[in-house]
Amino acid sequence: MAQRDDTYGHLLGDDCLKLVARTLANALNRPGDFLARYGGEEFVVVLPRTDHVGAEHLAEELRKAIFSLEIPHETAPTAHCITISLGTATMIPSAKHESCVLVEAVDKMLYIAKKEGRNQVRSISL
Repeated sequence: MAQRDDTYGHLLGDDCLKLVARTLANALNRPGDFLARYGGEEFVVVLPRTDHVGAEHLAEELRKAIFSLEIPHETAPTAHCITISLGTATMIPSAKHESCVLVEAVDKMLYIAKKEGRNQVRSISL
């Protein structure tokens, strides 16, 4: 089970999640793009008609946007402030690809980003 860090309490944690969500949502410019909370402190961004390069570029912009907020986090393992790790995966929809394949690939990339030091983007094209 992952260790939770409740250093700042639930209310400040909720405020932080709201600010992160608002910042991520504000970075999405196209009508079809959308952001949703995936669980806990994870979010998913769906970018229809976006290629691998575009997804990776936007993910890096999202990472920078959150880092630039400089939300203090004294017990963070990699920085003095809140950071995000991102995994991206792209694929051309087809009958041979189920949506779970895409979700699994994103999850794997996110795990790698966290394992390799956090505050970074890892991507794959299927």
